[in-house]
Amino acid sequence: MPSSDESSITIEIRVQPKSSRDGIDGLQNGRLKVRVSAPPEGVKANERLVDIIAKAFGVSKSSVEIVMGERSKLKTIRTRGMSQDEYDLFVKRLAI
Repeated sequence: MPSSDESSITIEIRVQPKSSRDGIDGLQNGRLKVRVSAPPEGVKANERLVDIIAKAFGVSKSSVEIVMGERSKLKTIRTRGMSQDEYDLFVKRLAI
């Protein structure tokens, strides 16, 4: 659980596993669309998703947690160390 001075947000994501490349493609139906080159076998795609999100948001991998949908393409993640305003700015930059 984050401390009182640490910001945390919850984000809904749609993952596309076995993609030709890794990356964030913007919003699709209100969810952040993330391409993951790893296959959806075991935890490979989830681990790669955490890597991609952590790098994109500038937080540590331990700050990114999958809270729902571990075995689904539709996931909910919680990211500590990022505010809603920072996330909104990130999404706005994707649309440019």
